[in-house]
Formats: sequence, C-alpha cells, structure tokens
Amino acid sequence: MHGVPGSLASAVRRLEPPPRVVDWALAATVAFQVVSGLFSFTVGSPDGEWVFWLHSTVGLTLVGLLAFKLWRVRRRVRTPAAWDGATPLSVLQAVVAVAALATGVFWVLGGNIPVLGWTTLNLHIGLGLVLVPLVLVHLGARYHSPRDVDLDRRAALRTGALLVGGALAWQASEATDRLLGGATRRFTGSKPTADLSGAETEGGEFPVTSWVADDPDPVEREEWTLSVAGLVEEPLELGYDEVDPGPAGSGDSGGEGTQVEATLDCTSGWYTHQNWDGVRVGDLLESAGASGEARYVRFVSVTGYRWSLPVEEARDALLATRVGGERLSHGHGAPARLVAPGRRGFQWVKWVERVEVRQRGDPAQWLVTLISGFD
Repeated sequence: MHGVPGSLASAVRRLEPPPRVVDWALAATVAFQVVSGLFSFTVGSPDGEWVFWLHSTVGLTLVGLLAFKLWRVRRRVRTPAAWDGATPLSVLQAVVAVAALATGVFWVLGGNIPVLGWTTLNLHIGLGLVLVPLVLVHLGARYHSPRDVDLDRRAALRTGALLVGGALAWQASEATDRLLGGATRRFTGSKPTADLSGAETEGGEFPVTSWVADDPDPVEREEWTLSVAGLVEEPLELGYDEVDPGPAGSGDSGGEGTQVEATLDCTSGWYTHQNWDGVRVGDLLESAGASGEARYVRFVSVTGYRWSLPVEEARDALLATRVGGERLSHGHGAPARLVAPGRRGFQWVKWVERVEVRQRGDPAQWLVTLISGFD
C-alpha cells in the first residue's frame, strides 16, 4: 500500500472484514440507525432506555465500518481517472455519513453548536434522514447480491468484534461525558435547558418549539372553549375559567386545581422539570361520562395537530393552563396544552381545543404531525 506504513496496512488487513461484508453491514447499520432513531422519538420512560443504548452502540460500530470502507476506496477517490458516474454521489454519501456520525458523537460528549435554531442533535437527525436516499441510490449503482457475500467464521468474528467495540466505545463515551460535566443528560440524550446556548425561551424560561410547522395566531382565552365529545354520555363545552381553576389549591376561581410535576423532554434535545397546573383529564372523562367501550382519548389542537393516548394513561394526564404558577404563554400552548408524563414533547399537544373519547387509535396522527400548520 503506497504511502502507508507497512505495520498499519498489515493491521488493517488483519482486522478488516471482507469488502462485501463491510458494504452490506454498512447498509444494515444505517437502516437500523434510522429505524431505532425514529422509534426513540416515542420513548420517554426509563424502561425504554435500551433503545438509546442500542442506537448509540450500533452508531459507533458504524464508525468502524465506515473507516474500513473509506480505507479501501481511498486510492480510487484520490485518482480522478478512476471515477465513474456514480463516484460523486458516493463521495457525497461518505461526507454526509461522516457528518451525521460526528454530530452524534459531538452531542454525546457535551457539545452543541446551534445552527439556524437547530441544535446539534437536530443536525444529527437531519443528516441521518438525508443519508437514507443516498444509500439507496448508492446500492442501486454498486449492488452486489447478498448471496455473493463471503461471510465465513473469520469474517463473522471480525464483524462481531466491531459490534463489541462499539459497545465499549459507547461506555467510554459515557465516562468521558461524565468527566466533561455532561452527566446531566437524560437517558434520551436530552440536556437541561441551561446547557443550550441560543435557545429561544418564553414564559416558563424553557425553549419554545413546535413540531414542524405548527405556529397559530395567539388564541384569546375569552373566546376559547374546550369540547369533550365522542363516546361520552354528556358532551361538554367548557370555557377557560372552567378549565383553569387557578394554581393548585389557590381557590382563585371556580374549583380546585390539579398540579403535576412532570418532565418535558423535547426531541430537539432538551428537557425541563416543571410544575404544571390545570384540570386532570380523568376528571373531564368522569364529568362527561366516558363509555366503557372507550379505549383511546385523542387531543386535538387548533392547528389540527393531534395525538392519542390509551384511555387509562389519558386519565392521569393533565390539560395544563399554567406552568410554574404562571399562565401558559402562547408559545407554550395557551390556553391549554396536554401534559403527558413519560411521553416525549411532541406528544404534549399544544393549543388543545378538543378532547375526543374513541374506541380506536388514530394511525393518521403520524401523518398529521408532518402536515399540520401548512395552510
């Protein structure tokens, strides 16, 4: 290997799995990272920590696989005469893959450089999604049948060693993170808001974020009503004062408020612990006489955004009108927002105007999260 020390070249040959094993392992790990990363958006309780552990371990395994791939093709890339029509796209794919991995590692080690309002975690996610079509096009241009993969016992051991190395590297990164003072990250990878520079805050002094394009005009409390309908004996239509009885125990207005201490964990990479005041959803369902056939409760925003919770989980959720003892600001979802402990922030629907008791879930809510707010 010209220009490469013999000892290094020899070490690479001893450790490197066969080329086609590396290629298919790269495709498999990218697919796993995208699926596990998207699934992790829905995990907000510690019993789902394994998802994040696997995502990080496989991500660091991907670093090793990509290093072997780049080592193998380095001479071809450095020689313009060896390029073909697919090479520029392959180079772009490599750049995006390196950037996605680098931003992920940088975030884990405590770094964050906001770009146009995006955290480094946002950039990591965005780059990972961009990588998917690039990998698919690359597979089309460089396809080799899996049947041609020369996976023998030695190749399997080498590939398995990369996975073990990824797990060890993950543990090392966690230890490094603690040494660098980043141990305040949650199991989801989210950081306290104090660790985010450049984050726009409002009201309760935590960031104002909305999923995709949700950004309605402020909703006037005096004109707003909350409806509770669906599988109920007596549909309700409530004004703001009926939903907001004041801070818990204050007796400021018509009834006794409920206070919940809950952690808002946003997929943008931040979290905040807050005391939320409002009305317990279970009390609303009891007042409306929810049917025994009810299985889900859907919360619908003025924007059309919505999310559903199983009815038993929904009973313990809160429709919050206040945070930290103060009325919610518009950016935080006033007049009322859903507080669903153990769920991620995008599932805490803002600007709620309808509570619908249903027998079935709502698969279309995933699509609505992408298109709500686009008028």
